[in-house]
Amino acid sequence: MQISKWTTPALLGAGAGAAALAIVGFNWGGWMTSSSAQELSAKASRTAVTSALVPYCIQNSKSDPQADNVFAKLKAANSFQRQSIIEKTGWATPPGADKPNVFLAQACQVELIKTM
Repeated sequence: MQISKWTTPALLGAGAGAAALAIVGFNWGGWMTSSSAQELSAKASRTAVTSALVPYCIQNSKSDPQADNVFAKLKAANSFQRQSIIEKTGWATPPGADKPNVFLAQACQVELIKTM
């Protein structure tokens, strides 16, 4: 069996083309691995759930009899301490959850600071 003299250059060209296609596809074509897609999906769902629950947190703050004291603490605190204050009040604990949601606490304190 004889191999044609153009077989080697053709195979090298195909390999180089495949490599170039992969580089272009992953860098500029929007291709991604499954782990990157799962990470992107998790972040999007976390953002959607947080934005849906922010009104719940705001409503909890309005119905809390200790809200004035908490608002005074929020005004005096820095941005790192505010999230902790919101978590301790229970305003950022979603229905059915045992502990506060840190992303909800962060988003809630941002919204509460805007209304003060």
